[in-house]
Amino acid sequence: MVIKQISIDLETYSSADLAKCGLYKYCESADFEILLFGYSVDGNEVQVVDFARGESIPSEILNVLTDDNVLKWAFNANFERICLSRYLRDLLGKNELKYLSPKSWRCSMVWSAYMGLPLSLENVGAALGLEKQKLTEGKELIRYFCSPCKPTAANGQRARNLPIHAPDKWEMFKTYNRRDVEAEMSIQNKLAKFPVPDNVWADYRLDQEINDRGVKLDMDLVHHAIEADTRSKAELMHLMREITDLENPNSVAQMKEWLSDNGLETESLGKKAVVELLKDAPKPLGEVLSLRQSLAKSSVKKYQVMEQCACADNRVRGLFQFYGANRTGRWSGRLLQPQNLPQNHMPDLESARELVKRGDFDALDMLYDSVPEVLSELIRTTFVPKEGCKLVVADFSAIEARVIAWLAGEQWRNDVFATHGKIYEASASQMFKVPIDEIIKGSLLRQKGKIAELALGYGGSVGALKVMGALDMGLSEDELQPLVTAWRSANPNIVRLWWDVDKAVMTAVRKKESIKTHDIEFSYQSGILFITLPSGRQLSYIKPKIGTNQFGSDCVTYMGVGGTKKWERIESYGPKFVENIVQAISRDILCYAMQTFCNYNIVMHIHDEIVIEADPQISIEALCEQMSCTPPWAEGLLLRADGYECKFYQKS
Repeated sequence: MVIKQISIDLETYSSADLAKCGLYKYCESADFEILLFGYSVDGNEVQVVDFARGESIPSEILNVLTDDNVLKWAFNANFERICLSRYLRDLLGKNELKYLSPKSWRCSMVWSAYMGLPLSLENVGAALGLEKQKLTEGKELIRYFCSPCKPTAANGQRARNLPIHAPDKWEMFKTYNRRDVEAEMSIQNKLAKFPVPDNVWADYRLDQEINDRGVKLDMDLVHHAIEADTRSKAELMHLMREITDLENPNSVAQMKEWLSDNGLETESLGKKAVVELLKDAPKPLGEVLSLRQSLAKSSVKKYQVMEQCACADNRVRGLFQFYGANRTGRWSGRLLQPQNLPQNHMPDLESARELVKRGDFDALDMLYDSVPEVLSELIRTTFVPKEGCKLVVADFSAIEARVIAWLAGEQWRNDVFATHGKIYEASASQMFKVPIDEIIKGSLLRQKGKIAELALGYGGSVGALKVMGALDMGLSEDELQPLVTAWRSANPNIVRLWWDVDKAVMTAVRKKESIKTHDIEFSYQSGILFITLPSGRQLSYIKPKIGTNQFGSDCVTYMGVGGTKKWERIESYGPKFVENIVQAISRDILCYAMQTFCNYNIVMHIHDEIVIEADPQISIEALCEQMSCTPPWAEGLLLRADGYECKFYQKS
């Protein structure tokens, strides 16, 4: 029998905490094992191999796992592929088999995300109304069989639950495993007429290779940073106790009471509230609040996460979630959250780094005002190349600004990108009718141009300027609305793009027909709004309908994962759809560049930036020139990539 595809679901055991250490480290655990292997060949009845009771995978199925001519399907297929890689290494004694090739693996979670559906099997089943959905008892069964248990007198002091300890539960667990395979196949059947394009699967394969490769960590720096943080916090706590005489100065209730007793009332001790309080707080209240700020520095916790997640070869893997932002198809971060690493601004970054690596806390404390702040700035520098290589960092310049100008046909902006590229200065010049030569770095006009560019491109108004910190940078409330008006007047084609897209979306949903504007197609099919991008990739919006917004006007709503992280009805309008479109096109451009770099060792990618572990002979200029090549589907779009090389990751 020739097998074309197989659907798989695994249940596993490990004493490692999957949520904390990540999949790759989880599979390295000495006691890792597969408990159940559920599978279906070519859509036939699901079989369950009970590893825990001595059963083994049939030889023909074992051969399928390493046969790239057979498609392997799973929901969150990365889990099954990496777990089976460990199993096969143990079974075959092939340590050179690091990870199974992702070439023939397909992920129904990615398919769900491509269709604008949730990223959990349970929620996808509910959203699609599948006949066979994930069994809700699964969470309790996973807790019981897949993790260590607490030894008690009642359970005979055992540290783990086996099938023999609860035979009825074990049979239910096998049913749960079988149902997961059935639910995964139901998703495939339900979405069969909306297949994921081959180029998206090619991007998924590249993503898996990057996650498998991982990026090396300087573990000496990590360990010493944790030691420095522990000592720093102990000293900060001691100092705060001396000043306040509080038993626990870290307690919000105790600190608020102490501040109140000293004449400073506050409802909150959150980051923003403390920043405001520090503007007027007298000594010693300001000193205590500053100490508390340092004590609460959350970014240094990333060092602890690194220690938990680093694999045996000191590389951390699985940092990127493909289609994690399923409205646009962009990646989201996992574990260390590489998308929100603290920036570094220290001029003596390397010197501070060496002090931490040497464990010279006294010098660190003497030379710098805040040890937690130094440790925060050094987080990026824990990412290093393997021996004999360098890190090359290349990123797109103003990618979203370039894409929206190209889409809208805003010619003055395209002219800027074709020449000097100074969009903040040019924007201010266009808005305030001042020669661009008079707008210099640090000037108020440039600041206005910059904040307008960052806040107003997707329909933002006064509120968006405030969120971006307009008032904090010195602008008055009275200046904000004129700034909005000036930016929109300077960018009439972008404003037109917003409302052309708004009209196209409304027409597609209301009349259930296809309409095109600005080289973007909007169509309605089987209860889904599709937006087809220039690359051919589609954005999907489930169950769209015409609703009424807070102003009493018509708007489009659709079902999606909203701000509450729940499946709910979301309201949208032209500028918001434009934001989705521009970010999605920017993502496609990044993917195009990454595919052209597929012969290089990409170790990270953050927003519009690619990080390569490169041979020392590789030319950064050549890489940036290659990255600046416009995709064939984006004729006329002007791209520019800038880059630098370094011996540890940093912002240039």
